[in-house]
Amino acid sequence: LSASDLIAPVFVDATTDERQPIESMPGHERVPVAEAVDRVQEVRKTGVEAVMVFGIPDSKDERGSRAWAEDGVVQRATRAITAETDAYVITDVCLCEYTDHGHCGVLEEDASEDPTVTVENDETLELLERIAVSHAEAGAEMVAPSGMMDGMVGAIRESLDAVGHTDVPILSYAAKYESAFYGPFRDAADGAPAFGDRRHYQMDPANRREAKREVALDVAEGADVLMVKPALPYLDVVADVRREFDRPVAAYNVSGEYAMLHAAADRGWLDLEATARESVLSIKRAGADLVVTYFAETLAEAA
Repeated sequence: LSASDLIAPVFVDATTDERQPIESMPGHERVPVAEAVDRVQEVRKTGVEAVMVFGIPDSKDERGSRAWAEDGVVQRATRAITAETDAYVITDVCLCEYTDHGHCGVLEEDASEDPTVTVENDETLELLERIAVSHAEAGAEMVAPSGMMDGMVGAIRESLDAVGHTDVPILSYAAKYESAFYGPFRDAADGAPAFGDRRHYQMDPANRREAKREVALDVAEGADVLMVKPALPYLDVVADVRREFDRPVAAYNVSGEYAMLHAAADRGWLDLEATARESVLSIKRAGADLVVTYFAETLAEAA
């Protein structure tokens, strides 16, 4: 396990002028746009080379229009980070942080009255294309669509190529499960659904074979890196993807996995650094080339 295997998430918040601790994720903060460069420089000092930028916008609406705004939070942060640091910048391409309903796309009419929320897939693709292009224009070196919309990789690839960003690769959340381990992240990114859940467009935790079909579709559409999320409860899926597909494999050691180790360590039940290292090492052993983890800085410094 080395620092070059790790990707550090960074939360940039357009609504604050000060760093805001994330209570459910000890050691992590939302940082204002003005401190995005400082935060990334802190990451780079540990030896971690890549960051994944998530944004909390200054306003939300039904379609998440701040997600593709030229002066949006991720766009501003990305321009500054790429201009002033040598970090490799990956950006999150999704709508849940930007919509007032907290879902990852455009909803069907009257969706709030139906417990089975349905996202309008094709209409959402058009917005994901706009987001990805805006991030590439701001300097993102890789874009990471995370909403599990059908056809998202092909749509984004076509849109990036059409405006000359043929060299911007796509890290696709190719197998993303509807998981109970996302809670702290939804606090951090202010992206919890206002109603319903995401079972309609994320994967059933009981279904292993579906992952192969979903990943195969993304490979056919041109995905450059294949993400499995979460990591620890789905190591079998990480191993399957590694064995079946000739692409770099990433896995997301998610917020709930991070928070539960911290909670146990706070009670004196576990050694935090040792269990963090063993956990991330298991993800690498299962076949992940890259691990997105909130332990990135801690593990890099110890490597």
